[in-house]
Amino acid sequence: MDYSNYEKVVGIIERITHGNSCCTMVISMKVENKENETINFILTGDTTVIHNVRLRPGMRIAAFYDTSLPAPAIFPPQYQAELITALRQNQEVMLAYFDENLEAQGQSLKLNLSPMTNISTINGQRYACAPINMELLVYYTAATKSIPPQTTPQKIIVLCPYE
Repeated sequence: MDYSNYEKVVGIIERITHGNSCCTMVISMKVENKENETINFILTGDTTVIHNVRLRPGMRIAAFYDTSLPAPAIFPPQYQAELITALRQNQEVMLAYFDENLEAQGQSLKLNLSPMTNISTINGQRYACAPINMELLVYYTAATKSIPPQTTPQKIIVLCPYE
């Protein structure tokens, strides 16, 4: 699957309501570091929620949506959520393709793995190979100010291609 068109929004869930069907929810999220900005995300049965966490108001999350899909011209903005993950305070997450040097495209981040880095697949299974030349969901708290920024991630979720 191609994740290159995915855009990330980080914020706090304000409320969750039912959508157009019993399998659809609307999450209203207060965007982090943007005063008074709210975005609505539509969750369907196709939305991936990492670790199947039950979402609730007050939770800090990162929601990813596909920028190539049409979005209604309404206020507040509303997007179809493709992937959602819960975040701890001060935790960052990046979804990107990482090459054989564990560097994201555009020198946006370089990974330095440690024995403490938890590496798994999206369904929570241990990933036994090197996470190179793959789409990765990387969780970390601090990065250097170098170019590229470097971090030792806490957790990596490998988004394995469909076989």
